[in-house]
Amino acid sequence: MSKQQKNPPQDGGKRAESWINLLSAWMHGWLVKGMSNLRLSLTLRIALHYAGQLLKTTLPTLLALLLVLCAAEVQMAMEAMDDLGADFPENNLEYTAVQLTGQPFAQAWMLEEPIEPGLPGFAQKMGRLFSRWQDYDEPCVVLYRETMAGSLVAAYRVGRLCYTLSIVFWAVLCLDLYRVVVFINRRHRLNRVVVKPITDMAEKAATLSANNLSDRISVEGAKNELKDLAMVINGMLDRIEVSYNSQKQFVSDASHELRTPIAVIQGYVNMLQRWGKTDKDVLDEGISAIEQEAASMKELVERLLFLARHDKKTLMLEVESFDPLEVMSEIHREAKMLSDKHRFELSPAQNSRINGDKDMIKQLMRILLDNAIKYTPAGGSITLGVRQEKNNCVLSVTDTGAGISAEELPKVFDRFYRCDEARKSQTSGHGLGLSIARIIVSAHGGQLKVRSKVGVGTTFSVLLPMEKSSSFIGGETTFPR
Repeated sequence: MSKQQKNPPQDGGKRAESWINLLSAWMHGWLVKGMSNLRLSLTLRIALHYAGQLLKTTLPTLLALLLVLCAAEVQMAMEAMDDLGADFPENNLEYTAVQLTGQPFAQAWMLEEPIEPGLPGFAQKMGRLFSRWQDYDEPCVVLYRETMAGSLVAAYRVGRLCYTLSIVFWAVLCLDLYRVVVFINRRHRLNRVVVKPITDMAEKAATLSANNLSDRISVEGAKNELKDLAMVINGMLDRIEVSYNSQKQFVSDASHELRTPIAVIQGYVNMLQRWGKTDKDVLDEGISAIEQEAASMKELVERLLFLARHDKKTLMLEVESFDPLEVMSEIHREAKMLSDKHRFELSPAQNSRINGDKDMIKQLMRILLDNAIKYTPAGGSITLGVRQEKNNCVLSVTDTGAGISAEELPKVFDRFYRCDEARKSQTSGHGLGLSIARIIVSAHGGQLKVRSKVGVGTTFSVLLPMEKSSSFIGGETTFPR
């Protein structure tokens, strides 16, 4: 029965302890969560940080003042000891109260035997120093000095020094606390001078969107690093705006280029639905037109995908070592089959070797050749060239077409750009070929140059670095015109 009577109180104690633990854990979690959610302003945190740094200097400052005051007091004590040591004690070995009148000593006496020099004597002096700190009406330290009268020992009063130190301590402490309070109270001025420009930048950045990319952060009132930060952000916004407008224009141009063939296909589909089932000529015309527009759309989509891979940095090169003269010879043969209205020449060429993607180099030269054919009138000549220039292999395409004006020359590599002469001649194309050509050349670490004169013709030159180990293979090869 006794065990049964003891069990209930133990169970109750355990339940109470568990409830206390649960309550304690809940309060701890609540406090931690509350402190983590507590956000102090930046200016207040800066003020508190520098207030803490200021208070850290209080103790070293007080210590330095203590050392200065003690050093001054030691000098005064030694002078007083010299003055007292000039007289002999009247009461045997002890100085009388009359002799100590006007002196800063509570008691003074002569030792029968002087303290031995060296480390043992120094230990005795240090032992005597605070031996009578509370023996008198005010704190005293015991000083020892060898004088003409003998070994003088005196209880030097330091009450005035302690009083001075206490005043200095509280004065410095109160002054530092006052400076801390003033610093914290003036955090609003710190906010206006230092943090306000940062707040303005954050607010302006928060309002930026695709609709107001032209807005910029004001640099008025900002100085030094904050002004530099604002200018850097504005420069970044300039680049973002240019990139965004470029992408926007690209999408608009691509949509426009795709809209035209789609409209043509839709028109021919409607025509075939009405008359193509019974009229063979209409059927053939519609099929031919749809096939042509589908091929044009396929070419455009492939070029857009090429540009997209380049923009996403996923364009891959299958690098190999080859002689670019082989590519130019193949392009020269294809050119003769593409058009019988132009004269095609391969100028005396030099063998060399380069590292690159052979298929892409072919695509590059086909783009330049196609461009030359489009803008060279019937009967004109187009010349392909391969030569060495220092450490570069130069592939060139020269035509005798209408040429490009100086104003339009810097724009010919822009996407979807077509010069006025191209629009007047109604030549087919989307204005992406030269953009792709520049990308291919850049991917191979080369340069694409253009030289043109209106009414004379245009020359596109591709400079590709040769293999470092490549050497001149031999002579010049002349191909028949």
